[in-house]
Amino acid sequence: MSPTSDHTTQATAEPPPKLHLGRQASIFRANWFNGRLLLLAALCLTTMAYWPGLSGGWLFDDYPNIVDNPGVQPNQLDTASLVRAALSSPSSDFKRPLASLSFALNYSFTGLDPYWMKATNLIIHLLNGCLVFFLSRLLLKSARPHASERSAETIAAWVAASWLLLPINLTAVLYTVQRMESLANLFVLLGLIGYVHGRVKLLTLPSANNLGAIALCTVSLIGATAMGATAKETAVMLPLYAFLCEWALFGFSRVGNHGKDFEDQHHTAPPRSRHDVRIITLFVVTLWLPLGLGLAWLLPGILNPASWATRDFTLHTRLLTEARVVVDYIGWILFPTIDTLSFYHDDIALSTDLLSPWTTLTSLIALAMLVALALWLRKRRPLITLGIAFYLACHVLTATIIPLELVYEHRNYFASFGLMLVVVPLLAPEGSQQVGADNYRVRRLLAVLLISLITYWTTLTTITACAWGDPLRLAEALAARDPYSPRAQYELGRTYVIYSHYNPNSPFTLLAYSALEHAASIPGSSVLPEQALIFMSSRMGMPTKAKWWSSMDQKLKTHRIAVQDESSLQTLTECLRDKTCIFPQEYLGKAFEAALTHPQPSARLLAMYGDYSWNILRNEAQGEQYLAEAVGKAPTEPAYRISLIRMLAAEGKYGEANASLAQLRLLNIGGRLTDSLNELQALPGMRNQVTPGQSSVP
Repeated sequence: MSPTSDHTTQATAEPPPKLHLGRQASIFRANWFNGRLLLLAALCLTTMAYWPGLSGGWLFDDYPNIVDNPGVQPNQLDTASLVRAALSSPSSDFKRPLASLSFALNYSFTGLDPYWMKATNLIIHLLNGCLVFFLSRLLLKSARPHASERSAETIAAWVAASWLLLPINLTAVLYTVQRMESLANLFVLLGLIGYVHGRVKLLTLPSANNLGAIALCTVSLIGATAMGATAKETAVMLPLYAFLCEWALFGFSRVGNHGKDFEDQHHTAPPRSRHDVRIITLFVVTLWLPLGLGLAWLLPGILNPASWATRDFTLHTRLLTEARVVVDYIGWILFPTIDTLSFYHDDIALSTDLLSPWTTLTSLIALAMLVALALWLRKRRPLITLGIAFYLACHVLTATIIPLELVYEHRNYFASFGLMLVVVPLLAPEGSQQVGADNYRVRRLLAVLLISLITYWTTLTTITACAWGDPLRLAEALAARDPYSPRAQYELGRTYVIYSHYNPNSPFTLLAYSALEHAASIPGSSVLPEQALIFMSSRMGMPTKAKWWSSMDQKLKTHRIAVQDESSLQTLTECLRDKTCIFPQEYLGKAFEAALTHPQPSARLLAMYGDYSWNILRNEAQGEQYLAEAVGKAPTEPAYRISLIRMLAAEGKYGEANASLAQLRLLNIGGRLTDSLNELQALPGMRNQVTPGQSSVP
């Protein structure tokens, strides 16, 4: 044997030096640590950026869901209190019990202090940032199975850092009630991580060993969707997101990009690629069947004009307008400005046709081009395709046929992750080379651009968080950002009212009058400004102006009655009933009559007018009539039935009262109404009055 061949044999037979193995392991650990170190730095930077905003106050929907909601303010954490809290949210018919329970737990430990509520939101956001990191790493490895571990780890960390610091995600953190959004997406991210991890195992393990992997995929979709939906309904999009992962990365096949890995690990050729029937069945069960049932349930209501009675738009104008909104969101995510992220977007102009305004047509063309780009890049750059698909899919629920409000920044909490998957891998140093940027100077330029973007996002997030840290500063900032937003101007006036402490000599009093009258004059405004003016003047012992009442009447007659209008009437009713305010009751009666001229009044409005009739007009028959109508419209709402039972008992109609009480017992889920039931049963004249076939409350 020649020396050369002998040397070759020896080199082949001998194991690699231990020092070499140790170096390889240490390099791997270092690469892993570098990705983690970047993520840790992003988490710290995010905490610092948001910290000034934790000291802020309550805002907008925080009041009905938390501040004015006794259900999430339990005196003790027993079963009945927790069930009552879980079913107390007025935001949705589905009640969002997990989010409400989290508010109740916050209240139990720290009281009604917005600081700790917001701090909890920040912790959830940081947890979501970690999940974005792990999900991005999985998606990067699935899209580029032969990419280095270092590349996947580092790019995933850049994606997570960018997403954590995006200004558009601020309202999901500092707007307390939108814990609903961030908490729902925590389960969405967990579900996607479980699904993608299980899917990779299905592609790389022999069929005899992959039952656990298909179980992981199934549990991740069903379990995470169910849990997330208890925080907010947006979590039902999880199966669609997983379907898009399948479409863009795995192709519904038994073997995909990981076939070579399978061959390397098992020293045999992978099985012939074909569709995996189990995966197809999983999506039929978790996505397409629920989608069909959901549409069958929703469409009759959506096509009913009464469903749009509280909105200033129709299905047609909503779809056209949302095309512009979804395109605008892209700019707000990538290149936001202080003016665009104004929180209140109630002054958006409706699209009435393709050219009114002309940006409607251009937005539809832009969306079509995005879809075409995603389809064209599916084989070449699947991660870009997936990111575009994530972004568009996220708005399927909130920007299409359901009559929700048109614009909210927090609706981009997951959608912004999709755009980060598109942009960040193109700019990150480890990712730019993968997409063809081989020139060192080009790669360096792209890296500088990414750092500049993150720096800009961080700066804007910090500036905005500082404004959110003080209620007065925030109200003034939002009003300045959007001078034609009725809500922004109303919130400024309301904040001035709070700071005035109802003192006529306070410098804030004149500011409050000016801001509220400006808000009332803005086209499309609700009656909230007029209500605040009347409430403030009456509380200070000053006369109310006739023009405020006439403006309220005119709006209630000509505009569709929205939730804000109902809340205004309820506030004035309670104020007059409790003798906190003094103003002619006939003025409020005319306002109610104006609101009730619209067809199909809501159960809440009927119940409020019943309260007004009974307690202020002293017209018991009319009060009972309207409460009965409210109960008929909303039979599962306990508050209306409780009020009706009190009225019936006060009139001596004990048989009817007990019959209604029996119906109320059916709503006593988990004992949440036990205290109310006992109080009603103890009313004078009802203790021994028991409806045949019903037992009294023990």
